Amino acid sequence: MRFLYLILNIILQYPFRIFFSKVKLVNPEKRFFARTIYVCNHPASFLDPLVISVLQRPIVFFMTRSDVFKPFLKPILWFVHMLPIYREHDGEDTKSKNEEVFKKCNRILSGGRNLMIFGEGFTDDVFIRRLKPIKKGAARIGFGALESLNWEKKIYLQAVGINYENPSRMGGEVLISNSEKICLNDYKELYQTNPSKAINDSTKAIEQLLQEQITHVANKDWVFFHQHVSSLKRFGLDPDNKNSASPIKERWTNSRKFATWMNEKDLDANQELLSLKKDLESYFSILKKMKIEEKFIAELSENKVLKTGKELGKLILFAIFLPLGLIHFYLPYKFVKGFAEKTFKRKVFWSSVKLMLGFLAMAVYNIILVVLLNSFLIKNASFSWAYYFILPIFGLFTYKWFQVFKDYKSKKKLSKANLKPILEKRENLILKIDTLCPKI
Repeated sequence: MRFLYLILNIILQYPFRIFFSKVKLVNPEKRFFARTIYVCNHPASFLDPLVISVLQRPIVFFMTRSDVFKPFLKPILWFVHMLPIYREHDGEDTKSKNEEVFKKCNRILSGGRNLMIFGEGFTDDVFIRRLKPIKKGAARIGFGALESLNWEKKIYLQAVGINYENPSRMGGEVLISNSEKICLNDYKELYQTNPSKAINDSTKAIEQLLQEQITHVANKDWVFFHQHVSSLKRFGLDPDNKNSASPIKERWTNSRKFATWMNEKDLDANQELLSLKKDLESYFSILKKMKIEEKFIAELSENKVLKTGKELGKLILFAIFLPLGLIHFYLPYKFVKGFAEKTFKRKVFWSSVKLMLGFLAMAVYNIILVVLLNSFLIKNASFSWAYYFILPIFGLFTYKWFQVFKDYKSKKKLSKANLKPILEKRENLILKIDTLCPKI
């Protein structure tokens, strides 16, 4: 393990436990060294490798797009276990460059260490719960390493599914599910007679395993149908529209069950489901146009009134932390937010860049502030360091204050509006869902 990888792994444990309110691991690998190629989905760009390396035990080397390896970044990326993978449009020397990288992969696996490959190859611009086709790189690297080892050691593939409630939302939950392993040595006879078939078969096997670790809606046109139904019925992973009494593992299971039911149906040939899909799209389009969140309509439907007492209580309680939170986090937050949104054209990168650079900017900014406070006011090093390490809690409650304040304003506004047509539309939709969809 390289020094910077170790340091980041230790340092990021604390802020990640602040960023995610809950972390659930399913069938986690218990060993640091496992001679395994982990094949992972890629829903949240730069955040995904951090989540895997920080929240799970295995020490991994990441296969990363070569265009990220800018000259000034190469030393840092090397220290954090990243290896470039070259694609056809990256230049004429792609094949020879990849051969060199594959030799490094062979050495990593032969030493009992692990690789992480994001099998889909890229992240969608819009966060959706499905898996894109898995590329063959993991199987090729695995069989290449076995050949270099004369098949004398075992090399495995394992699927790792990252399931975020919402990767761009602080305070959300995340579940990481690990499949059973595929031993590539079991394909030895097939590989030696028909390498292409062995690569194809093992890739299909790992793709199937990865689909089982996440919510996978096979028909991309029906992804939002799944989202809409699970939000209205509150059984899935939507952080705003969920049954808070249900743990994330139960909701993850329910979300996958409904996706499996959908995948077994000929959705486009079912006129009743097509009609429901259209009605759901209309309902959520109306909410978006009117800037109304479904969670408030659900609350109004259940309680017949939108109460603001709970929000008001939280605003008063969290206000204790508000001044310190603003002093210590507002300026670095504004700087990082502006930098990320100006530098990266694709919004999918914003949350992960804000998270990574935000940690760094806030850590440096607050070290300077705390040193100044200690020098001129506190004059107690132990107290100052303790204060520094509890600062993220102030930041979290400040963030929550603004979230609650937003909800409070929305409820006050909606309490004066005529929402009867929307409530009726919602009730009709739930009746249709209960009739046409399975009970989850």
